[in-house]
Amino acid sequence: MRQSVFTNKFRKDYKLCAKRGWRLGRLQNAIRLIENDADVPDALRPHKLAGAYSGYWECHIAPDWLLIYWLDDEANTVVFERTGSHADLFG
Repeated sequence: MRQSVFTNKFRKDYKLCAKRGWRLGRLQNAIRLIENDADVPDALRPHKLAGAYSGYWECHIAPDWLLIYWLDDEANTVVFERTGSHADLFG
């Protein structure tokens, strides 16, 4: 199991998602899968990012709800960087 690190931006994003009434259980399930090194289901469309987020991974909690994270294999950690809509993260 990987250690989790949540950035301050992620914490703010999480609060915004809660305020919007988004189903946080879906996000928490995805986080648990990633922490446990389980294969992220294809339904979440996991993929690597490029550009400003080169080296990061992204998965879709819902069609317009993303989770951005990166894996540090040496330290056995996962850093949850951001979560939110496409407009929130890239817009």
